[in-house]
Amino acid sequence: MNALIVEDEELSVRRLRKLLNEVAPLLSVAGVTDKWLENNRAASNPDPDLIFLDIELSDGQSFEIFNRTRILSTVVFTTSYDEYALQAFKVNSIDYLLKPVHRDDLQRSLLKYEKLKTQAVPDPAEGIRKLLEELQKTVTPNYRHRFLVKQGQKLLSVEVSEIAYFFLDDRYSFFITHHNQKLLVDYSIDELEEMLDPDRFFRVNRGMIVTHHAVDKMDPYFGSRLSLLLKPAFGKEAIVSREKVADFKQWMGK
Repeated sequence: MNALIVEDEELSVRRLRKLLNEVAPLLSVAGVTDKWLENNRAASNPDPDLIFLDIELSDGQSFEIFNRTRILSTVVFTTSYDEYALQAFKVNSIDYLLKPVHRDDLQRSLLKYEKLKTQAVPDPAEGIRKLLEELQKTVTPNYRHRFLVKQGQKLLSVEVSEIAYFFLDDRYSFFITHHNQKLLVDYSIDELEEMLDPDRFFRVNRGMIVTHHAVDKMDPYFGSRLSLLLKPAFGKEAIVSREKVADFKQWMGK
């Protein structure tokens, strides 16, 4: 039996080699690679019995190899995903090892391989596709929960749930809280859009991001746009740009 290790962390490679030597001394490590393209070539010709494949490689996510070539080898993923995401591996019957790899887990994977190698194994690509769908559901993006801002000589930590809307004023970004407090925030509107949960915040134009609760009323506006009445009151026109109107209406209706 021979194996290919696809891993870009030297410590992880050394640990896996050491454990393989302990639990499966007859297994031969046919190669080690840390590059996606090398991975592609090595995995295709010849086919190793087993591939230990790190999910995140320095030159791209290893899942993509299944879109480029047909892999006939048994694949065991190595991953640092949390326990919730790992449930996706279990559901799709795809074997994995949580890093740092432990001896008992590795032994269990090898025993599983021995039991299954005489059975017909389906094309892994379909399982990988389903796995990706599940991972997208379970891995929650790390959106911003609060902002540290200055008020005079004081520093305030403001929860995003307290913020009604963000706006641009003379090249500076501010937010208004639900209690009508105006505070300067040290990020551009572009940066804020990336930080904020899109289920709670919507960028209506180049200079404004609003929450559902801040929208008191919306009216048709010339040029196929919308005019918003915000609370607390904004004091200027708050306009939804034409190209965002359809998405904004859908977002407001969620």
